[in-house]
Amino acid sequence: MKIIAIGAVTAGGKTTLVNAIKDKLTRTASLHFDDYSFDGEVNDFYKWVSDGANYNVWDLSPLKADIEKIINSDRYDYLLLDYPFAYQNKMIKDYLDCCIFIDTPLDIALARKILRDMKESSADDIRYEMDVYLKYARIAYVQMLQDILPISDYVIDGTKELKIIINEAMEIILKC
Repeated sequence: MKIIAIGAVTAGGKTTLVNAIKDKLTRTASLHFDDYSFDGEVNDFYKWVSDGANYNVWDLSPLKADIEKIINSDRYDYLLLDYPFAYQNKMIKDYLDCCIFIDTPLDIALARKILRDMKESSADDIRYEMDVYLKYARIAYVQMLQDILPISDYVIDGTKELKIIINEAMEIILKC
């Protein structure tokens, strides 16, 4: 079984790509980082980056356990991880056969996040979230571009049309 991590910044297209590929490949399972709560999970990203951006503060034991269950089930040829850390977390890195990073510009990812998560929000709520983004969250996204993008095995341009991104990812996955 091949285990492929799909990474990007928040709202960079990870989940969309994982779900699209899963629909195209038979015998494929997926796990989504955002479906978990982890011990050591970072709440203050500004402090986390200032303290050195240690990706191992997250205890990814629940994700690791689910990866092992899927491996041991012998039901799948592929496991797609909607997972932002590539090879940076020591608990998960040895399971990965391939890491793909969707390089989505931060302005596009931010616009997607607002459109996806703030449909019913007031203008004041949106302004507040933009202030939080600028003061505290953006630094973590920039850190990902510095730490995760360069160590990923493949990088896909996140500005391309979705069908092109899917086709490029499929080609990569089939040769991993």
